[in-house]
Amino acid sequence: MKILIVLTSHDQLGATGEKTGFWLEEFAAPYYILKDAAASLTLASPKGGQPPLDPKSDLPESQTEATKRFRADTSAQMELANTTKLADVSANDFDAIFFPGGHGPMWDLPDNPTSIALVEEFVKANKPVAAVCHAPVALINVRDSNGEFLVKGKNVTGFSNDEEKAVGLTDVVPFLLEDALKERGGLFSKGADWTPYIQVDGKLITGQNPASSETVAEALLKLLAA
Repeated sequence: MKILIVLTSHDQLGATGEKTGFWLEEFAAPYYILKDAAASLTLASPKGGQPPLDPKSDLPESQTEATKRFRADTSAQMELANTTKLADVSANDFDAIFFPGGHGPMWDLPDNPTSIALVEEFVKANKPVAAVCHAPVALINVRDSNGEFLVKGKNVTGFSNDEEKAVGLTDVVPFLLEDALKERGGLFSKGADWTPYIQVDGKLITGQNPASSETVAEALLKLLAA
């Protein structure tokens, strides 16, 4: 069971002068759920090397058992510091692809031709595609084998407009993820803010927020087992 985890390489939070990147818990929780299930994991990002970490996700109030485990795991930290460049990976070598969120993906993944082509290869091969929180943004310009947008007519979720408003970034992000998924024909639904909520539609798995990252990883394992 080989799984590709794709992280952002983008570290600027719009024009705020603040840093962003991937959200630590959304990487760490799935990483250990998949790793503990004996999956072989490869980490990649558009630029390769160390992906930027959203500093807010490293604050004491954002810590979980998984993030604490990661902070004590030098081997995992080394792996993260040396992600493979996205252009150097092939869908043929993996059974599934997973995108952790954070605000970074909003900038460098929706229009990334390498990422789009890669996901389309997974879709064509009928392999699971999973994304959590802001990371479903990587799917908005992906098309299926019929040339339709991948999310069109599919049950999907992601970081909601209400949650974006709650963190005060509605006017900072390039667009709202919930709106973009709906514009592409996605059947968007959501749970209560900050609570675990996922959608599984065929081989497509999406999660709403950081609290959903473990559930997304468990659903991915279930799909792979089936």
